Amino acid sequence: MIPVAEAQQRILSGLRAIGAETIGLDAALGRTLAEDVRARLTQPPAPVSAMDGYAVRAADIATLPAALKRIGQAPAGHPFDGTVGPGECVRIFTGGEVPEGADTILIQEDADEADGIVRPKESVKRGTYVRPAGLDFREDDVVLREGLTLDPRHIGLAAASNHAWLGVRRRPRVAILATGDEIVLPGTAPKKGQIVSSNGPSLAAFVRRAGGEAVVLPIAPDDPAALKELARGAAGADLLVTSGGASVGEHDLVRSALGEEGLSLDFWQIAMRPGKPLMFGTLGTIPLLGLPGNPVSSLVCAHLFLGPAIAKLLGKADVLPQPVAAKLGRDLAANDRREDYLRSTLTRDTAGNLIVTPFEKQDSSMISVLARADALAIRPAGAPAAQKGDSISVLPLA
Repeated sequence: MIPVAEAQQRILSGLRAIGAETIGLDAALGRTLAEDVRARLTQPPAPVSAMDGYAVRAADIATLPAALKRIGQAPAGHPFDGTVGPGECVRIFTGGEVPEGADTILIQEDADEADGIVRPKESVKRGTYVRPAGLDFREDDVVLREGLTLDPRHIGLAAASNHAWLGVRRRPRVAILATGDEIVLPGTAPKKGQIVSSNGPSLAAFVRRAGGEAVVLPIAPDDPAALKELARGAAGADLLVTSGGASVGEHDLVRSALGEEGLSLDFWQIAMRPGKPLMFGTLGTIPLLGLPGNPVSSLVCAHLFLGPAIAKLLGKADVLPQPVAAKLGRDLAANDRREDYLRSTLTRDTAGNLIVTPFEKQDSSMISVLARADALAIRPAGAPAAQKGDSISVLPLA
């Protein structure tokens, strides 16, 4: 058995970022940039006012009383076509371009106007309430970096920098193949000895949330010929994920059956709980990640291995889930030689400290416990007994 960290690195080292496609901004939410985005203009393109008021020369109102002649106005989108000279000002509104000659905004609350004469109530320093050209970004600045997953803020920035189309990684196609005579599709009345499959739907949802395209293949029975035939349905996928059939029983056929189809195995079995019977290799040219059949083991392994694999295919830089520190909410016994990932709740105490409390029952078949969990509490191999209040690393599941 190999450690979790080694398994993650061996999986990631065999993956490369997939190709790109060009999409419109309206389809860009949640997509991953395949290239840097550079601004096509300067924003703002010229000095603009941050407030409603008057565009003035600071020198004209340095000493009060003062009187300025209003010679025009500059609402947003309609610049004043002229120059502000000594003793003059221009009525201006938020977003309006500061006219030539003016260097300061006197806000309307600090001025009185009558018959075209503006009398300041306050002196204002040069540059007050003026947004200089390029305050936000300048032409050719890199405003968004390759590998970024786009959210509404990023789409707004791309639009502001004058991009209607973006180059993004295409969604990785992840084929999902659940195996086992005992499993049937949701909505089916299971017969004696059968269980309803949750791995296919949950893994497909996981793939979509991670930015991939899930291709759910039919359930493969415990028959080598059928398994081979269904696995051929993964042709063209960027990654094949199997669920079940990777343990040591005589009916666990993924390794043996697909070995005859060209499966080259990199590793099998990891020193972790849950998820020991995890394997990785290539089926022809397609990377294959073999997840355990137990639903909790499958999803825990998806969090640790499938998510980072999809992130690597999307060209992201930091792909591994990052643990955070929390305080234990209860005592824990010493751990054995397998790294343990305990399904847990996360809360905060009155001081704001993060508290992680592992559930008492940790059976890898109990998906109801995983559904209530907020995080995985990590217990290193050979960890000694821990007491309530001790610090521990956790992986949030949200």
